[in-house]
Amino acid sequence: MNEYAPAPHAPNSDVKVPILIGAVIALLGANIYLYTQIDHLKGDLSEFRKNMGTELASLRENNAVSTQTARRNLTTLKDELETARRQANLAVGQAKVEAQKHAEELAKRVAIEQSKQTEAVKTELSAAVSNVEKTANTKIGEVSNNVDAVKTEVASTKTELDKTITDLKRVRGDLDGTSSLVATNGKELDALKRLGERNYTEFTISKSKEAKRVGTVSITLKKTDQKRNKFTIELLADDKKVEKKDRNINEPIQFYASNARQPYEIVVNEVRKDQIVGYLSAPKVQTSRNAQ
Repeated sequence: MNEYAPAPHAPNSDVKVPILIGAVIALLGANIYLYTQIDHLKGDLSEFRKNMGTELASLRENNAVSTQTARRNLTTLKDELETARRQANLAVGQAKVEAQKHAEELAKRVAIEQSKQTEAVKTELSAAVSNVEKTANTKIGEVSNNVDAVKTEVASTKTELDKTITDLKRVRGDLDGTSSLVATNGKELDALKRLGERNYTEFTISKSKEAKRVGTVSITLKKTDQKRNKFTIELLADDKKVEKKDRNINEPIQFYASNARQPYEIVVNEVRKDQIVGYLSAPKVQTSRNAQ
């Protein structure tokens, strides 16, 4: 790095477009997740319909068997009734009386059997329909709840991302004509990372004579003022040193390096006794500023 002063016509780090792009990407991801979940639910519903069709077919088959058995029994009783009536017509005296009595008893049994058969069919069909409706309503309710849950999760993710981005503060850097969105806590830093426009390296540096390597930069903590939230550091990049004296927390310290056209940024979020905590923001595109 030749010097830390801004180069002529230094690029303006306007992050509005990356923020919007990042938000759109996040929303697209959320929508893709929603559509995927809905496709899964559609598959579950299709499988449910298939199972219901199989269950209904089984019920129809069982009902057909029961109906056939009942019909055979009823046919047998009717045959017996016809035989008894013929015998009553042919008989005389006491035999005729007995035959007529037997025919009346058979007629009552036929009527009772017909009534039972009709009621059984109604009951079985009613129970089958009720069971199918209950199962269908339960499954549809589950599908509806799952869709609502996915929609709520997507809406919550969008709201949370929008709120976090809104909470980010735009702060003017120490290079003329430049400003940056500064993360003041871990949540906001995660939001910046999700935008994917720059590389972020978090650090905790203690006061020492030895510099600490952070990314491609070496940082030496010279002094801290915990009460005033101020600090002094020495930067080493491209074999050049520069001191940043009495700087404030959440204030972007910007500088150029020979391997990038955009500035690097150091942001300190917390000043402790003989210690600072923050992050280094570096351009993703590592191209020399001298390249044409």
